[in-house]
Amino acid sequence: MEANPILGLDLISLIVVIIVALEHIGIGLFEIFGRDDRQAKAFDMPRSFTSQAPAKTALANQGIYNLMLGILIFACIFLLFPHPVALVIVLRLLMIYIMIVAIFGGITATKKILLIQLAPALIALILLFF
Repeated sequence: MEANPILGLDLISLIVVIIVALEHIGIGLFEIFGRDDRQAKAFDMPRSFTSQAPAKTALANQGIYNLMLGILIFACIFLLFPHPVALVIVLRLLMIYIMIVAIFGGITATKKILLIQLAPALIALILLFF
């Protein structure tokens, strides 16, 4: 599919980037407001840990980063829409950022992060180069 000269990237790239943004908003909301048992299962942690106040605070803090990252991606799309070259550059940088954070999370927390966060960002990054 050929890139849209107005947007600077093709529709498939834009859709995958939007999926990445929505995913991070969802993850953020889950980390901030999710139930202890579901968070424990999702992050391969004992429920006795996720039910503790310090763990809830740490997850919520992590969640606000993910939530704001998703919102930032949408803000970049809307604010940089008239500047397609800048939009693509910023989106590439954000996908690289997500990939680095996902690799760290996959190493330190749970391997699921590699599939859930790294893979979509990697696909988006690859599409942003075509």
